[in-house]
Amino acid sequence: MAAYEALYEQSCRAPNCLTKVDEKSLVGPNIVQEATEKVEIIRKRLQATQSRQKSYANNRRRDLEFAMGDHVFLKVSPMKGLMRFGIRGKLALRFIGPFEILERVGAIAYQLALPPQLASVHNVFHVSMLRKYERDASHVIEWQDLEQQKDTSYIEKPVRILDRKEHVLRTKIIPLVKILWLHHGADEAS
Repeated sequence: MAAYEALYEQSCRAPNCLTKVDEKSLVGPNIVQEATEKVEIIRKRLQATQSRQKSYANNRRRDLEFAMGDHVFLKVSPMKGLMRFGIRGKLALRFIGPFEILERVGAIAYQLALPPQLASVHNVFHVSMLRKYERDASHVIEWQDLEQQKDTSYIEKPVRILDRKEHVLRTKIIPLVKILWLHHGADEAS
């Protein structure tokens, strides 16, 4: 509902004339009282709409709290420069870690113990960027050293050529090469 419709309970006729042809304009305290009543109606409708939207939004939300010494995963997909840790494209990692929580900063932020490779990233994160890590003795974490630059990006270097083949078209031959990159496994070779 548009603001004009909510206030005047009718659609806008024309921007230059808001009154009807035979209608006289109200003058005096009546117009102030009527405007005050309509503003109150609009406030009540906005309050009802906001509470309804809040109930929909908070339906799946839950308050997360972590203790010092807990381990958490860090969400990296929305960060610029940290989009690719390993796999490219839509199979890229969304979380990295686990990292230990050093302390709670404020009501909804935590300071993490990040490795030296992530020294250029600020180590305080909002609780929405963290996921709890349940310790498992059989879980082995392989952390690869990444040579990062100041803007938290890294350079991919080719290690060796795994395969060569030629794709034959009607008029030309296209050579194709499969390369193993430094921070990727053989199954991710392109």
